[in-house]
Amino acid sequence: MGQIDGFIKYDRKAVPKQSVEDRVTHFDEFVEKESKEYIESQSARCMDCGVPFCHNGCPLGNRIPEFNDAVYNGSYKQAYDILISTNNFPEFTGRICPAPCEASCVLGINSDAVTIETIEKSIIEMAFENQWVQAKVPDKESGKKTAIIGSGPAGLACADELRIRGHQVTVYEKSDQIGGLLRYGIPNFKLNKSVVDRRIQLMEQAGIDFVTNANIGVDINPKELIEENDAVVICAGSSVPRDLNVEGRDLQGIYFAMDFLTQVTKRLEDETAELIDCKGKNILVIGGGDTGSDCIGSSNRLGARSVVQLELLSKPPTHRTDNDLWPLWPMILRTSSSHEEGAQREWSIVTKRFLSDDRVHLSGVETVRVEWNKDKDGKYNMIEIPNSIEIIPCDIAFLAIGFLHPLLEGQLSQLGISLDHRSNIKTTNYHTSVHKLFAAGDARMGQSLVVHAIAEGRKVAESVDDFLSESNTQIEKVFAKNPYAI
Repeated sequence: MGQIDGFIKYDRKAVPKQSVEDRVTHFDEFVEKESKEYIESQSARCMDCGVPFCHNGCPLGNRIPEFNDAVYNGSYKQAYDILISTNNFPEFTGRICPAPCEASCVLGINSDAVTIETIEKSIIEMAFENQWVQAKVPDKESGKKTAIIGSGPAGLACADELRIRGHQVTVYEKSDQIGGLLRYGIPNFKLNKSVVDRRIQLMEQAGIDFVTNANIGVDINPKELIEENDAVVICAGSSVPRDLNVEGRDLQGIYFAMDFLTQVTKRLEDETAELIDCKGKNILVIGGGDTGSDCIGSSNRLGARSVVQLELLSKPPTHRTDNDLWPLWPMILRTSSSHEEGAQREWSIVTKRFLSDDRVHLSGVETVRVEWNKDKDGKYNMIEIPNSIEIIPCDIAFLAIGFLHPLLEGQLSQLGISLDHRSNIKTTNYHTSVHKLFAAGDARMGQSLVVHAIAEGRKVAESVDDFLSESNTQIEKVFAKNPYAI
């Protein structure tokens, strides 16, 4: 634990951020660097809780009390060693994870949880500063060849783990740069791409090969890929966006959120790249999640006149209720840094149709307010409120209402992989219905968090390693009986 009375002596404090006026003028990260005094006092709040529920709250099972204790005692190298024993990429989760571990912090029962995410980020950044982070070159090569489809957090974690185990690893990415969601789905002001590049360089030094502009099923035959490797892992994400099929959907000015966020990132690296012009425009964001919030922050930085965000569900409470008890993830009202920068938020709103003044370009949306009632079976039903129709003027609408399943055309349809009832890849211990083919991340479990994807990548790598080890054992048995088996 940290200081014995630390949770009494110190209050939870957030790291200072640049002012709204300053940070909306650029796309750089705006959270100020944590001082050692700040981190050590915050880690001192980690109490001797007996059963650390934060372990269960973290999908990676991070050993949180242990690295907090190390930080409190100034043993940052030890804290780093503890942290990376369960997390391949703390520099990512320390910036963009919603911190389910903090929701499960025992201190959070009657006080404010420990600032676990911030402490995690400080540990890994100090490790980079002190050059403790080195390429993970394996001691021994296995002779096994593996391929990974997709370079998002699941694919990168899988590649990292397989390489540590001595396997040859090639990662195939359909986009022009490595990173997947980390590269193009998360704005630079939350995750600067130099942080991603820094990690990719280390993985390359470890011997991992990366191939970009490689769309499996289009540029590369997936069957040949399986034949050429001892194991192949699909970590392609959940890339089919949920659409809003209402009247006027074909009007100009309506875009999927991820297309917009991708354009913004590419434009920052290439000023000639295509970009949706938000300057002086009235922006409507349909969807109240993190992706919608990212659209708000990006739109404000691009000079939007106004931003309105619509959410289908009811406005959540500001604190836990009896239906939302600790240590479960609380469905409470959250205000992101992008919301702080300016946006009108509306809840319990359904988009009925898109409107146009000239039958070509979007000019507004017709909405209706709804209420949610629970029936006798405990199921919530949506009921439109009479006489609640409203017209919201807008020039651009971003659809940020989630993703359905992985893209089925190309790589999946050619292989005949079994799918579950949601059209995600069906697996048994991460093994698909196709021999030598595995799947993990959003492509297997559906849309989720980066921290879940990293956990999936670690687990599928273990399954692949077991599979390859069993293959070696089987070969050894054959040769033991017949040395001339070839």
